[in-house]
Amino acid sequence: MGAIIKSAGTSDEDIKLINKYTRREFKAEEVYVFSVVLCDNEIDRDNERFTVEALFDMEKMFTGKTGIFNHEPKAQNQSARIFQCRVENIPSKKTSFGDDYFRLTAKAYIPVCDNTKDLILLIDSGILKEVSVGCSVSEKICSVCGKDFDTCRHIKGKSYNGSTCCCLLSKPADAYEWSFVAVPSQRDAGVIKGIKNYKEKYMDKKNGETFVNALCKKSVEAVAILRESDEIVLKESDCRHLSQVLGELLEDAKWGREYKSSMRSKFVRLSAVVQPEISAETAESLCEKLSIAELKEFIGAYEKQADKIIPCKPQLFCNKDKKQNTKNSAFEI
Repeated sequence: MGAIIKSAGTSDEDIKLINKYTRREFKAEEVYVFSVVLCDNEIDRDNERFTVEALFDMEKMFTGKTGIFNHEPKAQNQSARIFQCRVENIPSKKTSFGDDYFRLTAKAYIPVCDNTKDLILLIDSGILKEVSVGCSVSEKICSVCGKDFDTCRHIKGKSYNGSTCCCLLSKPADAYEWSFVAVPSQRDAGVIKGIKNYKEKYMDKKNGETFVNALCKKSVEAVAILRESDEIVLKESDCRHLSQVLGELLEDAKWGREYKSSMRSKFVRLSAVVQPEISAETAESLCEKLSIAELKEFIGAYEKQADKIIPCKPQLFCNKDKKQNTKNSAFEI
């Protein structure tokens, strides 16, 4: 349930598993062992949920992973380590979708010493209880149509034919850590969604394109990534690149605004010729609501009408439809 469920006695088997991660052999009285539910197959606050298959895939992934605080990957935040992980089925419980309830549970240990006694006390007293996991998945499926959620048009949380749409998190790619948190993302199982699946999907491996390059070139996907990801961590080089691209985009936007302003002015001038009964204020108000494409369409039509009302002919214009015997000899050089 994204929470510590009980403290547990330390068995001989537990000590054997724990000592796989220690530099020296620890005894039972030197470690504090507790059980924790990492995540489950229930829908979360973001209208997403893990598939049962994903939970089984994460059994091995989370074994050995360190426990930290608030998903902040700092060495001083390391507080516990998982030494055993397994998926449990609770026969008496069903999910809100009516499926059998499964959860990913783990056993973790904390060394008993002066530095950890307060942490152990907080766990035993029930103050430090909620947890959340940090992981990434390589597949996100729409529960309504079964297609890739990033390509379908269904909306999470909306009902379709009596069925609430949610995003199924499948095929875990990596498990980073698990954290003690105040409010987990899931009601019964916390999770921070990673961005590895987006990186793999939108990177051009053939050309060696970076994730930031993909973000900069594919604006629709970039919006999806920023909307769907709770955390995005970029390298320093990516930050510099993104900063440079944003600067270029701001410069382009400046020229774009000037171009749109000139088109609006042209729209108002032509409107005065084609539709003189419409005031300049009304024309200005109207063109502010139009996109550039719509302005271009209006201006093209207005120019054709304006040419009929006030023809613009050059001084040496010759009408080919009429026979003319005179020559423009006065203008010959």
